[in-house]
Amino acid sequence: MKKQNILLVFFLIATLSLKAQVLPVGTPVLEDYYRRLQLLGKLDSTISFNVRPLSNEALKQSNIYDPEGSQEHSNSIYRSRNGKGMVQLMPLVWQNQINSNFPYGWNDAGMIPAAGYQTMASAGVYAQYKFLSIQFRPEFVFAQNSDFEGYQGLDENAWAKWYRFMNYIDAPERFGMGSYTRFFPGQSSIRLNFHPVSIGISTENLWWGPGMKNSLLMSNNAPGFLHATINTTRPIRTPIGSFEGQLVGGKLEASGFTPTPLGNPDHYDKYYWPKPDDWRYLSGLVLSYQPKWVPGLSLGLIRVFTIYRDDMSSGIGAYLPFSQSGFKENFQDPNQEGEQQGVEGQDQIATFFAKWTIPESHFEIYAEYGRNDNPWNMRDLIVNPMHSRAYIFGLRKLVKINNRFDDLIQIGFEMTQQEPSKNEELRPSANWYMHTSVRDGYTNLGQILGSGIGFGNNAQILNVSLLRGMKQLGVQLERVVHNNALFYDLIADRRRNWVDFNIGTYGEYDYKRFIFSGRLTATKSYNYQYQIGEATNLWNFRKKDSGNLHFQLGMMYRF
Repeated sequence: MKKQNILLVFFLIATLSLKAQVLPVGTPVLEDYYRRLQLLGKLDSTISFNVRPLSNEALKQSNIYDPEGSQEHSNSIYRSRNGKGMVQLMPLVWQNQINSNFPYGWNDAGMIPAAGYQTMASAGVYAQYKFLSIQFRPEFVFAQNSDFEGYQGLDENAWAKWYRFMNYIDAPERFGMGSYTRFFPGQSSIRLNFHPVSIGISTENLWWGPGMKNSLLMSNNAPGFLHATINTTRPIRTPIGSFEGQLVGGKLEASGFTPTPLGNPDHYDKYYWPKPDDWRYLSGLVLSYQPKWVPGLSLGLIRVFTIYRDDMSSGIGAYLPFSQSGFKENFQDPNQEGEQQGVEGQDQIATFFAKWTIPESHFEIYAEYGRNDNPWNMRDLIVNPMHSRAYIFGLRKLVKINNRFDDLIQIGFEMTQQEPSKNEELRPSANWYMHTSVRDGYTNLGQILGSGIGFGNNAQILNVSLLRGMKQLGVQLERVVHNNALFYDLIADRRRNWVDFNIGTYGEYDYKRFIFSGRLTATKSYNYQYQIGEATNLWNFRKKDSGNLHFQLGMMYRF
């Protein structure tokens, strides 16, 4: 290429407004730091944090990766002279983790549940000229994917019941027999931005709902999926309040792995039912509303539909099915049993959420409630709200310390309940994220799109930390209950429920252009894989517990 052509290309890149840039979901430290700023009254209170990734059109930062303004002379941003364009180098992010004995961890995008060492690296570039923006931020993942003890059925009947769950969700225990290496397009997009609305194609992770540790329907637990999107870039203010939202249509793919490696005669492979060789179409909608009469309160709803591509009909209604009724009485025979939805072979899930941020008290409280099976009508919803339900409840409080550093104490709690209610005995429904027609379940590439704790699992998480700006040092306690629906059906032995108790410490530290994060978690797994040993009486039995050490270390460099 001639010298003058090289100079022309450089000039065009250098003349490529910052306002449409987004902060990718899962960006270490920074994403939660912005949410804390809102609790302290330092960020626009109309931003709900219910629809992410967040746009800089809402955050209004000169450098979205430098909320404290410490990198005023950053070399990462190149702006045009006329102010209509820019190019920015996105931070280099390198995350590493080790699990000593069995998989632990979630909300890590392209990383997989695996034992052994695992690493993910990402970097990229963002460019914009007038209303067109391009973001390219691929992710590389390598996992040692060591062998570990998976499900151990006591007999053929136990394996038949296990497959009754695993045949209706793509959630392999182990992603192959050897190491795992993948390149993902990651947090990449091409958009047309007409603020406050953006239209585009993206593979970015999405987070819908108010949860901090889990979200019922959209999180960064699985790799991002290819989707078309129409979304707000900032709250739209009206005489009755502010609105945010997103509409997506995308492609979900299978992992290509079986629930457990085949070929072991003790695992009764005959009960394995191969899933369709087809991708799934996802259509999703989230709306969040903040009434002007109650500052800081946001209310919202989410509807998501999934269907195998071969089962789809033609027409706009197949791609945008949101006009379908949420009540079964409008489309189903009252004498018909089962989970049939409005369209044959289609699964739909709906959630409602609320979040109240009170900056004056440095406090927030939130909840999300969802159903995996439509109610018959409004009467049914009111009389029996526990049917096929899951919910998240959480809160956070910041307490100021009167010292020269303006330090804060943070106390946070979140619980996620996905275990079927008592109602399941009278009115069966599929476990959360499972479906009898869409047999890959609510997953992408073998990982759940929503709550990362696992399908049908419950969790309670408590954390306390010391904050100083972006720096943080804390401890966290977790209790995770594994798939009690399987436990009730499989064991009928009250001693065998599988529960993990986790205790960990974590820290975050920023230094010049670097941000470091680390976590060490010890797990005591009671009755691992629902196992106990020989017993002389009801409570005198040999324990078959297990343990794991999880170490995580991350680094982000802001150019």
